[in-house]
Amino acid sequence: MSLQIGDTAPDFEAETTEGTLRFHDWLGDGWGVLFSHPKDFTPVCTTELGYMAKIKPEFDRRGVKVIGLSVDPVDKHSGWADDIEETQGYAPNYPIIGDADFNVSKLYGMLPGDVAGDPAHRTPADNQTVRNVFVIGPDKKVKLILVYPMTTGRNFDEVLRVIDSLQLTAKHKVSTPANWQPGGDVIIAGSVSDEQAKEIFGEWESPRPYIRIVPQPQ
Repeated sequence: MSLQIGDTAPDFEAETTEGTLRFHDWLGDGWGVLFSHPKDFTPVCTTELGYMAKIKPEFDRRGVKVIGLSVDPVDKHSGWADDIEETQGYAPNYPIIGDADFNVSKLYGMLPGDVAGDPAHRTPADNQTVRNVFVIGPDKKVKLILVYPMTTGRNFDEVLRVIDSLQLTAKHKVSTPANWQPGGDVIIAGSVSDEQAKEIFGEWESPRPYIRIVPQPQ
């Protein structure tokens, strides 16, 4: 079955470039991003891993752990990391899972349950569905799923924007509108009555009764 927003992120033990880890233990009580790749030494993924390394301090600043995954053994990842650093200017500074047994890809609904065999015999196209970004909250629930085709590089600046929204709306009774950026106006959550909203926010703009706009809470 496919994983959906609100589901508990499956726990697993895996070998990574930074040793063996138990996923939920590694996450602790913080936020996390898991982003996956169909195979090592693929061109679009190389650019993504390099860019993620470049902007990882932004994830760190938000208290978000980052972990990658590729459907190849860990011992291949080190050679790929060298290529990433040489071509992109940044080497991966976060663990990368070696999903050679397809376990994590199956748990997260990226590959069918009957996939088996030697990953070396599979092409990137065979694993083209392993192109997801999962944002996981402190409660271990999936908060965001993005799925990209192999031909389109991921926008990790957008992932940061969504995390800003998720962290804001987890603390305050608001939602963020289309194209919201940090510091922009927000919308009072629909679960908040007008009476409650007056106590929390005071005044608001309301082009329609169901759209109540206020400045971003600090």
